[in-house]
Amino acid sequence: MFWADEIVDNILETYTGRNTFIVRDEKTLSGRVHIGSVRGVVIHGIIAQVLKERGKEAHFVYEFNDYDPMDGMPKELEGRGFNEYMGKPLCNIPSPDGKAENFAEYYGVEFLGVIKEMGFDPELPRASQAYKKGKMNDWIKLALTKNKEIREIYKRVSGSEKPDHWSPVQVICEQCGKVGSTDVLSFDGEKVKYRCTKAKVTWAKGCEFEGEISPFDGNAELTWKVEWPAKWDAYDVTIEGSGKDHNAAGGSHDIGVEICRNISHTEVPFNIPYEFFLVGGKKMSSSKGIGQTARDIADQLPPEMLRFLMLKTKPNRIIEFDPEGETIPRLFDQHDEAAKWYFHEGEKDVVQTDQARAFELSQVRDETPQERFLPRFSQLVFIIQIPRLDVYGEVAKIKGAELTDLDREEIDLRVEYAKKWLENYAPEKYRYVLQEECPASAKNLSDLQKQFARELADMLDNLDNWEGETIHGQIHNLVKGNEDYTPKDCFQTIYTLFLDKTFGPQAGWFLSALDKDFVIKRLRELT
Repeated sequence: MFWADEIVDNILETYTGRNTFIVRDEKTLSGRVHIGSVRGVVIHGIIAQVLKERGKEAHFVYEFNDYDPMDGMPKELEGRGFNEYMGKPLCNIPSPDGKAENFAEYYGVEFLGVIKEMGFDPELPRASQAYKKGKMNDWIKLALTKNKEIREIYKRVSGSEKPDHWSPVQVICEQCGKVGSTDVLSFDGEKVKYRCTKAKVTWAKGCEFEGEISPFDGNAELTWKVEWPAKWDAYDVTIEGSGKDHNAAGGSHDIGVEICRNISHTEVPFNIPYEFFLVGGKKMSSSKGIGQTARDIADQLPPEMLRFLMLKTKPNRIIEFDPEGETIPRLFDQHDEAAKWYFHEGEKDVVQTDQARAFELSQVRDETPQERFLPRFSQLVFIIQIPRLDVYGEVAKIKGAELTDLDREEIDLRVEYAKKWLENYAPEKYRYVLQEECPASAKNLSDLQKQFARELADMLDNLDNWEGETIHGQIHNLVKGNEDYTPKDCFQTIYTLFLDKTFGPQAGWFLSALDKDFVIKRLRELT
């Protein structure tokens, strides 16, 4: 069974008789959002979608956390005068472009564009509004009055021993506007006394102001490990997964569970732990600028392909992605294999059934996918680099039938992304230039290779069927017919003569895409 269907089965068994579900995720908008965060969007969005398929009312809530303090400088803002805002809530920092409402919205708009393109339309509350409208007031009061008990949970669950003066509530300083640098000194049930400490953290400098203020209605923020269960309660969350780091033993999820059980006596949502998304072997980090941004990768893949990338791997397994290598062509091939099984009318085994389901759930353009011819991405990469080739004509040859409007639509889409891949990420072996003149390197071919070229020219001259499979078969027959020939030398001869390379695409298909007279003439130029 496909992983999303299996998880939904478990959810429905856990919540027997429930018809309404809140599926929640969030992202702190501290910089450009990296591609790893898309995994959470897809997991939660797909769970909500499958619940709806089962006839349930499912709300996908994706909170933009804009109330955390700025605790790291995005690379692109270094040297641009933003150091003075370190420690302030993200929503209280001006937009880097002067156009968005604030710092958080500037980065949120970019990420929201990716979310929408992928076909998800979540509810998008802002953390700042939850605080300012009083949704977090009860939890702030609870955290202040149960400070000792919360410290004991930290120590028991994670081994983290907090000092007596530590508080899970941080006030926004009335003088400097910073939240990361304040310490609560006391609470009388209505107001807190606090100090803005100069050296509390390394990434922000407090102003040493001491004051007294109500911590409610947006004047304070909960620290993360207390804020998380508070949000479960405030949003009435039924389902919320999180990454491997949060689910480590003694981590933030374990602490949140204990706070719910022993402090607030509120419900713990159904958890979906998921593994890291690695780009080039590195975990994503918005603050450190590691990896590729969601926008950058979304620009390189059709929305369906990006969804498929996230869906084809179970949540409990790492996704490794490297756009610099051959990952993108392989991803298209995997997607097309899954499409084949989706449209296959006969029996399918478990793997094939799961592949078909991944393809179905990856759709953005069509709720019910319509079958179309899917040309191999790597073949299109070659075709668009050879000016004399007509893309539609070559794909029609590969298909062996006339193209439909849907076929042409698919070709246009794939050509667009093939060009992007060639421009940004394609390894050298995928870059081809058809040599209109015989390259100088052909002079270095051995006598045996030149003999092979002459024999291949004679064979192809007598060939009536100018199709890739036929040509490829003839090449192999010629190689097998002479014990002095080696496949490596023979295929290198072809690629040298036509591409000035020692490697290239599948030889029979490649030659069939070229004019027959041109091919034969080039093969005979070595005589």
